[in-house]
Amino acid sequence: MALKTYSGSCHCGAVRFEADIDLSAGSNRCNCSVCKKAQAWFLPVKPDHFRAIAGTDHLTEYQWTPDGKKEPFLHYRFCKTCGIRTAGYAGLGSTDGGFYFVSIASLDNVDRDDLMSMPIRYADGKHNRFDQAPADPQLL
Repeated sequence: MALKTYSGSCHCGAVRFEADIDLSAGSNRCNCSVCKKAQAWFLPVKPDHFRAIAGTDHLTEYQWTPDGKKEPFLHYRFCKTCGIRTAGYAGLGSTDGGFYFVSIASLDNVDRDDLMSMPIRYADGKHNRFDQAPADPQLL
């Protein structure tokens, strides 16, 4: 599969975006405290493949500082009106460029069969081992 442009939005439609995503590259699930509570399932997106279309003024942000970081690293953005998380970001402006993380649930035009065949990477964020799957990924 190759890059395809997907549109996404919050529930009330105030926040809208586009992202160029290769679903065959896979998605992420994590068991860190934030992802576990939100049942997060997301796609990493390079900064130049993400475009805000409308509603940036409707976004509010929760910043989280993971263990071992000196300042907030993860920025979870959600609509002030309906509360739905659409896309957040991490490390923008850093030497590696950072990334956006797009909530799969916020995508409007993704094919169900494509989602079902997409690989999922599990990360043991609870123990700061983002390069390893947790002992029991079924709990995610």
